[in-house]
Amino acid sequence: MENTDKSVQPVKLDSATIRRLQLKELDTLKYFKEFCDEHKLMFYFCGGCCIGALRNGGFIPWDDDIDVFMPRSDYERLPKLWKKYSKNPRFLCLKTDDEVFTGNIFTTIVDTNSTCVKLNQVDIDVPHGLVMDVFPLDGCPKGFKRKAQKLWAMIYALFLAQVVPEKHGGIIAFGSRVLLGIFRGDKLRRKIWRLAERKMSKYKIKDCESITELCAGPKYMSLEYPKQIFESAVLKEFEGEMMPIPVGYDTYLKMAFGDYMKLPPESEQVPHHDLYMLDLDTPCC
Repeated sequence: MENTDKSVQPVKLDSATIRRLQLKELDTLKYFKEFCDEHKLMFYFCGGCCIGALRNGGFIPWDDDIDVFMPRSDYERLPKLWKKYSKNPRFLCLKTDDEVFTGNIFTTIVDTNSTCVKLNQVDIDVPHGLVMDVFPLDGCPKGFKRKAQKLWAMIYALFLAQVVPEKHGGIIAFGSRVLLGIFRGDKLRRKIWRLAERKMSKYKIKDCESITELCAGPKYMSLEYPKQIFESAVLKEFEGEMMPIPVGYDTYLKMAFGDYMKLPPESEQVPHHDLYMLDLDTPCC
């Protein structure tokens, strides 16, 4: 499913192009917020956009995408409501299911007015527009149930994306290759990831003391946030718009990123996604 041609080099983005990209992505964000407000769906910035709202009043200068959290209950409602009520065909809500394979283990909002192809999605038949990532937040149990939840989350990611996670260590990569070698065929793998998704997300936030994120890799999956920091949202200015961040943003960001107000080393002030193609003026479909 993943492009394996090592000779293909990612597109290099200069600062002017990154800024054009950000302003295009702002269109998606504004439409998404209007839709969520209309249908009473909770969301908040996470990661770079949450830091950017506090540190920059907008995008971090080198940030190349928008990421948001949604509580699992709202996250599950989003694709159904979007399909029924979204009034603008420019923006799609995509989540891997029986009809579409996105290669992502989370939901995406896609702006089809531009073309943006990521290296790991070159061979995937999906609308390659500008993407906003939507990550679920789940209840976090304790003890053995928590260990089982993390295991199911890794199984979910492996069998949905069908890509060996080379960046997460030799043992994990080896085990992933073995499992994908044993369980072959799209239908079987679909059954496995659907089972894993049910198992990992069965713990309701209201019944747990902590919250976790299960669709953002092992590092963030290991974090157990106090539930109260995501009980509501507060609005902060972001590129001239008022956008929501978690009410307990300081605790969240310190747990996830440490001293988030300090600039990273210059070598890390670069976009984090490898792009195969970017054309901000041509629709992807």
